[in-house]
Amino acid sequence: MPVPGPGYSITVRVEAPPSASAAGDLTSAVGRVGGVITAFDVVDSHSDRVVVDITCNAMSANHARDITTALEGLPGVVVRKVSDRTFLMHLGGKIEVTAKVALRNRDDLSRAYTPGVARICQAIAENPDDARRLTIKRNTVAVVTDGSAVLGLGNLGPAAALPVMEGKAALFKKFAGVDAWPVCLDTQDTEEIIRAVELIAPVYGGINLEDIAAPRCFEIEARLREKLDIPVFHDDQHGTAICVVAALRNALRVVGKDMADCTIVVCGVGAAGSAIIRLLLQRGPADVVAVDIDGIVDRGREGMDTNLAWVAQNTNRHNKTGRLHDALVGADVFIGVSAPNLFGAEQVATMADDAVVFALANPDPEIDPIEAQRHAAVVATGRSDYPNQINNVLAFPGVFRGLLDAQARTITDPMLLAAADAIADIVEGERLNPSFIVPSVFDAAVAPAVADAVRKAAQA
Repeated sequence: MPVPGPGYSITVRVEAPPSASAAGDLTSAVGRVGGVITAFDVVDSHSDRVVVDITCNAMSANHARDITTALEGLPGVVVRKVSDRTFLMHLGGKIEVTAKVALRNRDDLSRAYTPGVARICQAIAENPDDARRLTIKRNTVAVVTDGSAVLGLGNLGPAAALPVMEGKAALFKKFAGVDAWPVCLDTQDTEEIIRAVELIAPVYGGINLEDIAAPRCFEIEARLREKLDIPVFHDDQHGTAICVVAALRNALRVVGKDMADCTIVVCGVGAAGSAIIRLLLQRGPADVVAVDIDGIVDRGREGMDTNLAWVAQNTNRHNKTGRLHDALVGADVFIGVSAPNLFGAEQVATMADDAVVFALANPDPEIDPIEAQRHAAVVATGRSDYPNQINNVLAFPGVFRGLLDAQARTITDPMLLAAADAIADIVEGERLNPSFIVPSVFDAAVAPAVADAVRKAAQA
């Protein structure tokens, strides 16, 4: 199912004979091994050779090597250099700090720093709330991780998590004008993480927890919400839940079903799955059936942690047992945040008519989207190369923009639901169809709409 994409884009600089067929030979070699050329640039030419940069998308690092090998195998062709464009983008990091004020002379320096800054310090000491008005706190979010659940890669540690947190910070700035900074903690001890975030909290207007493994993430978020006077938001939980609820609202409009009549199967009961379940229950579905690696979550299961016990008590009204395939029979909706290739078209065929399938495991979903489309009326994934990409970037920039603008001190379910409705409402009227249930992540209307909805909910 993988297709060549920009995540594995390479630029290969080659020398080739200056023949009339050189360009065709090079492009054919790339095509024969499944590469997709996105640029072909002649950078130098001599009587005995031409130098060409060939930029192409691959499916994996191994596939990129296959492309290079295919080019090297052509008569007279020499590969000078291979550049991985993703690594090039990350050289030196993806974000920076820049000053918002000019420091042109002594007068500027005297106001921005000493002696003038002392007056600002005294004002904040007298009225700590002035920190939101007179410092970066009013527009700054900490993106906090311990590196224990990085993307779908597992426990890579804080240093390896940094590129993801940098990317998150860049998205905050791009889509909502929020200044965010990576805080990668060199500990995976719950108490140390909580204390570390407490200690740095005075600088920030909000905390975005990221890539912290379940079930530890639940306790960390809950206790930080109790301790801090700024919003604490675990994006893997609530960002995903917001986007799923928004997409499902529109998917059900497409198929003409009411949430109150729907049985929803949620596969994966970690951070994302648990939050999806909790937010979905606010919308009153007929039933939610949770499934994890051990099968359907039922009230008779032994050895459940606190989170799983809550899920068992609040879902699966008929106390079904069995495996995922059993849960799918007669279900209206499947939402997967679990693992790749768990079922096929034959299981989708056992679902209710006009079924909705959200297969969100990344990069490889629970079912091949093409297979799911054989029987499902609406299919969504977390991937950018299929319709209906459900991506957290639709939610978290606008959510924090709204929280910061409202000077909110916490975050509530009504705020999360308001964000979901704002995202869903962007796709209205004739735009809504089975292949378009959520807006593009580059739709400039999304973040302001989400921010406005969250701000109003926070001030209500």
